Amino acid sequence: MKVLMFGWEFPPHISGGLGTACYGLTRGLSTIDDVELIFVVPKAYGDECQKNLKLIAAGDVTITDRMVSLKELKKSLDYIEVESKLIPYTDPEDFWKQTSVSGEKRNTLVKTDCQGRIKFSGKYGADLFEEISNYALTANLIAQDNEFDIIHAHDWLTYPAGIAAKQASGKPLVIHVHATDFDRSGGEVNPNVFAIERKGMEAADKIITVSNLTRKIVIEKYGISPEKVVTVYNAVEPIQQKKEFKFKKGFNEKIVTFLGRITMQKGPEYFVEAANKILQKMDNVRFVMAGSGDMMNKMIKRAAELGITNKFHFTGFLKGDEVFEMLNMSDVYVMPSVSEPFGISPLEAMQSNVPVIISHQSGVAEILTHAKKIDFWDVDAMADAIYGIISYPALSKMFIKHGGNEADSLKWEDSANNVRSIYKTAMIA
Repeated sequence: MKVLMFGWEFPPHISGGLGTACYGLTRGLSTIDDVELIFVVPKAYGDECQKNLKLIAAGDVTITDRMVSLKELKKSLDYIEVESKLIPYTDPEDFWKQTSVSGEKRNTLVKTDCQGRIKFSGKYGADLFEEISNYALTANLIAQDNEFDIIHAHDWLTYPAGIAAKQASGKPLVIHVHATDFDRSGGEVNPNVFAIERKGMEAADKIITVSNLTRKIVIEKYGISPEKVVTVYNAVEPIQQKKEFKFKKGFNEKIVTFLGRITMQKGPEYFVEAANKILQKMDNVRFVMAGSGDMMNKMIKRAAELGITNKFHFTGFLKGDEVFEMLNMSDVYVMPSVSEPFGISPLEAMQSNVPVIISHQSGVAEILTHAKKIDFWDVDAMADAIYGIISYPALSKMFIKHGGNEADSLKWEDSANNVRSIYKTAMIA
């Protein structure tokens, strides 16, 4: 079985959970004997891990002499062209903001270099919608030039590419919903993003969601038939060996960590309020907000208003080993997400021997037993959970022992086998 898979990023060039999940799934699929992978990204850097897969960069595809055959496809992608510039990510950890540019009309011509190739940034900047459209154009050609049995498109950025590949080949399309705009926006959905998501869902032969929470949103908010939508939970990469970290905690105080985008979706304000409640009862604890996002300045200001900045630290965006350095120093990890389709970071914390507190409003809460679960808005319950774990060593040890085993049992190979079964169903339908 040959799979043509479309993503937006691939390790080591990733900006969050989507790239991590794509890599984990492709690695899991590569262990299945009858599965071959072609993974497409807008831009390749040359240092990507290409073990057991073929990596294609859309920016390396020559299109000039074949543009005539793409006219109809270009017309079908008109819904991507918008009058305003939409900036989904202003930097790797900031979420989308919309800025209107009145009177501006987008150029409908496709710009190519002297070799007839489209230049892709592979980023999430102001020209994102143009890149999504161009990615779909090249996907049509890639589908014509390669042999495969099924198409797999990850998240809304690649749904138009998946549709274009299906139009060119007639092969079945599976889309993977890692998040919806209802998660990202808190209900204030951007109509252009919503339109792309819905078109992708309608065009797909099968839809994979990362949790039943997300599955419910797809069915209820996008009007998709339940029979078409299947949940496959994410997993976590195994830790091959414990690393010796260069940073050590130089004091006896406990560290409670929030690690993720500092955006409305992740619930950072509830973490700050819970920290304030804890610090009113005890002094031997520090709180860390690791990450960046459009609410960071607001959170700094709120911590100052509460008078807790001497016990509250902001690290900025962490990546790679920096994440595990932070977890290695932590005594509790808290993910108070308002709407989290899944959430891989709690699994990484559990692997790092850190007790975790997660919101009921996260997909990962559906499968974890040895994690403390609270409602994101219940600051009192969050504070009580933190207090209990840092105050009672036996409770902490219980979460560490059983949580680590539970995280290690969630393997990408199992997720990949579930995805393979979905492929088979889509190919038969």
